[in-house]
Amino acid sequence: MKRLPQGLYEQVMNQYLQNLKSSEQQYDLISIQESEDVPSLLSHYLSPVLKKSLTILEEKHGPVKEQIDRCNEIINQLSIWTGEESLNKCRVSPEGEILLSVTDIRGDERRASSLLRPISSLSQSSLFTGSHNEPSLLQELKAEIASADRIDMLVSFIKWSGIRLLMDELSNFCNHGHLRVITTSYIGATDLKAIEFLSTLPNTEIRISYDTERTRLHAKAYYFYRESGFSSAYVGSSNLSNPAITSGLEWNVKLTEKDAGDILQKICISFESYWDNPEFVSYGENDKSILQEALNRQKGKPGDDDLPVLFDIVPYFYQKEILERLLVEREVHGRYRNLIVAATGTGKTIISAFDFRNLVRNGNPHARLLFVAHREEILKQSISRFRVIMRDPNFGDLCIRGVVPQHIDHCFISIQTFNSTKFNTLTPPDYYDYIIVDEFHHAAAASYQTLLQYYHPKILVGLTATPERMDDLDILGYFDGKIAAEIRLPEAIDRNLLAPFHYFGITDTVDLDDVNWSRGGYDKQTLSQRYTGNRQRAEHIAISLNRYVTDINTVIGLGFCVSIDHAIFMSETFNEIRHNNKTI
Repeated sequence: MKRLPQGLYEQVMNQYLQNLKSSEQQYDLISIQESEDVPSLLSHYLSPVLKKSLTILEEKHGPVKEQIDRCNEIINQLSIWTGEESLNKCRVSPEGEILLSVTDIRGDERRASSLLRPISSLSQSSLFTGSHNEPSLLQELKAEIASADRIDMLVSFIKWSGIRLLMDELSNFCNHGHLRVITTSYIGATDLKAIEFLSTLPNTEIRISYDTERTRLHAKAYYFYRESGFSSAYVGSSNLSNPAITSGLEWNVKLTEKDAGDILQKICISFESYWDNPEFVSYGENDKSILQEALNRQKGKPGDDDLPVLFDIVPYFYQKEILERLLVEREVHGRYRNLIVAATGTGKTIISAFDFRNLVRNGNPHARLLFVAHREEILKQSISRFRVIMRDPNFGDLCIRGVVPQHIDHCFISIQTFNSTKFNTLTPPDYYDYIIVDEFHHAAAASYQTLLQYYHPKILVGLTATPERMDDLDILGYFDGKIAAEIRLPEAIDRNLLAPFHYFGITDTVDLDDVNWSRGGYDKQTLSQRYTGNRQRAEHIAISLNRYVTDINTVIGLGFCVSIDHAIFMSETFNEIRHNNKTI
């Protein structure tokens, strides 16, 4: 007995399927009424039915006129059922002609180019695979450009080798049409010459993401809008380079407005969202040096470390969001003590530098700054970043290791030096307009109390990635119990600002039930004794590493151990296992 193959379906039930239903099978059915778009669902179902019916007529040697007549009878019946007389305007003309183009006979300059049409259909979607048996993608793009009214390109990188193949078509198009291009400086793959050429074309706009460390744009899409209603788009693997659009084994789907209108609409909406995203910066005639520097750095070429000071650096889109929240906190809510919680790697120091720069530029040119941290390395990195943002290579002075500089108006000081030199005695409580305390979760310690209680700045900013302390001491009390702005680790990863990570939990074979627990953790000496020398456990870890890692030789790893003895044992064991060509 014939029955339906088991598996997933999304099929309107018809009489044929009803006849195949069997008591030996279970069927999962829902009502058509639960569909979000019933007309689309039913019209999609009817399309192959109509096509099959017309095919049968053709196989019976029925003339084309008969097929047209049957179509018109259906349209007439639909007009009667709906009461919409206008539907009869959709009747196929008796001559059975297909409109291929419309050209203004009054000497439109576009007349010649508009007659150039792609070989692939403008009403049916198709796939390009780079095969010699299908139309050339390059020639299709040339024809699409020539007949479009507007063009949007979204590509990871743009090569001169690709632009030079299309430069004539793009030049002619831009004399009357609007071209928009979104790209990146990712891995230095974009050619400056290609961007410079595009920037010289009339009616052309270019936006570039310089966020090379966290770029999210890997899409390749070319959208050709036509006022006639026959727009098309190419989405696939081809960047704008010679190999990608000529000889490469690239796959690209051509979508048409006529049979994939919803998808083209989504392409347009997504493009607009990228276009309006601050991550993508407008490229102008004065931006050549900025792009060249970004590309050089991505290619690994040596650059002038002081060069960024020459430019007015702008915050990334997510940093701008935090800066706007700070502005609201102060100007709307009157809160000038602000805690910023931002995951490590998202640029907390950079955000504070932009915030201070805004203060200076908005009527406080002589604002004094005190930046406090607990480590010398943090202070050196921070003053370097402030100098870039402030466009001043001499901005700020370090105050570390007990040395107090002559100029303290913009001072970067360690909390240890602050206390040992009794730094607060050098200035009145209102001396600093803007105080930043980095790693503010440390501020609950006694060493920070003199700093926080003595000074009364116009603005106090705390920076931290982890405001929650294990000892339950509260740091929010310094900020009226409120976090002004935050971007936590999960959000930063979801927004592709940080590299994602995976946890793999493996069972530890060591029994710790009888190990003493005190002061928030196991007794370290006992743990060290249990782990050091435990060969079976070390080999278990090595085996687990190889199970989850693609190639251990390519991994830069960090192992946390209980003690120095434990670390030495693990290192020696791993090296021995590797030397014996076993598992690691």
